[in-house]
Amino acid sequence: MGENVTVDVYSLNEALKLAKEQGLDLVEISPKAEPPVCKITDYSKFKYEQKKKQKEIKSKAHKAVLKEIRFGPNTDDHDFQFKLKHAVKFLEEGAKVKAYVHFVGRTIVFKERGEILLLKFAQALEEYAKVEQLPKLEGKRMFLMLSPKALKKK
Repeated sequence: MGENVTVDVYSLNEALKLAKEQGLDLVEISPKAEPPVCKITDYSKFKYEQKKKQKEIKSKAHKAVLKEIRFGPNTDDHDFQFKLKHAVKFLEEGAKVKAYVHFVGRTIVFKERGEILLLKFAQALEEYAKVEQLPKLEGKRMFLMLSPKALKKK
């Protein structure tokens, strides 16, 4: 409420009169309440504070980062280990990892090999990530989605 106004239930006309006397606006705070809750304040100041609160909430929101790791169906062990290290680093930074096997040309006949590779990848990252989506074939790519686990602080 404005200054020198007791918190109480007022009729609309009374509330508007009180606001006008103080040279302020009557602002509806929660219209769904019974009776609706209003406040006598400067409307432009009220809007400014609302925007400020929204901005603060947005700045605190965590933005999800998605990192992609690409495999071929015939990826050898050294490359697998190399990509595994990168995935661990991404997950520790809090990013999601989208690992996929890209089948080029006739390599599509090695679907099982791609699925085995992705499952092995997920198993190797078990302590760092949880599987969000199991391997799924879409077109020429087989995807696996991993999201970081909440790591325990030592």
